[in-house]
Amino acid sequence: MPQSGPVGDDDRINALIDHRRTVANLQRQIKRTRLVSVATLIGVVGPPLLLLSLVGATALTWRHYNMAPINIFGVVFAGALFVGCTVFSRKFDTAQPWIRYGNGSRAQQDLSVAELKLNLELAEEERVLAASKVARAAFDRQYSYRDAIPREIDRLRGESASYRRWHNWLQWTLVICSAAVTGVTALYDPPQPGKGILIGLGGAITVITSVMGYFKFKERGFNLQQTADAIEQEVTALDLAIAPYNLSDEKENLELFAERVEALRIEQRKREQQLDQPHQGQQEVV
Repeated sequence: MPQSGPVGDDDRINALIDHRRTVANLQRQIKRTRLVSVATLIGVVGPPLLLLSLVGATALTWRHYNMAPINIFGVVFAGALFVGCTVFSRKFDTAQPWIRYGNGSRAQQDLSVAELKLNLELAEEERVLAASKVARAAFDRQYSYRDAIPREIDRLRGESASYRRWHNWLQWTLVICSAAVTGVTALYDPPQPGKGILIGLGGAITVITSVMGYFKFKERGFNLQQTADAIEQEVTALDLAIAPYNLSDEKENLELFAERVEALRIEQRKREQQLDQPHQGQQEVV
């Protein structure tokens, strides 16, 4: 009998872990199902529309322009698009894993997005009910929070690296397009037939500049990296028991650590919200 309590707690914790795994699997499968649906739609609708466009363009330019090279390329591209979308959809369908629900049943994830969302809501409710049966002391929760912080740091740095890559690629594309405008202008004098190229390069420069100004990849990457470094500094200070985590009580150190890290995360979210606002709104927030 004395061992029945811990065993019961372990069973409830394992059940909670299973519920969380089910929720994660359902969220991942919803994304996979949406990708399959989009690929199927593109594979079914895209090639016929492309072929009809080629037929219409050929009819309009009959005896005025040789559309044979464009038609050959279009037919090849339509076939490749259909084959690629079909292979992609079949690969995801055959690779669908099985979900183990909280009641022990298993079902293959061949449901629609609406059915998966319903199952996700039910799984979330089961997870909440299972979590309510697992009561842990504040110290245990704080220690678990400390143990999960390295994953949060990796996530922040991963997102920061992604934003920096986007910024670097767009910046280099902008530089190349700007240099190409000068080269095409010098090469084609008078402008024809390089006028179309100049128009395309000018449009690309405008779009890239607008995207960089709207999404602010550089600023977002900098803020994420700054937050990750600050949180890592707090973790190092806690591990080394240096100020402000040099208190004699470990519970007080963990409590202070959680407060400071949450303050950093809240500050990061505020900076993200500030970047999402228009320029006038940013001035008002500041």
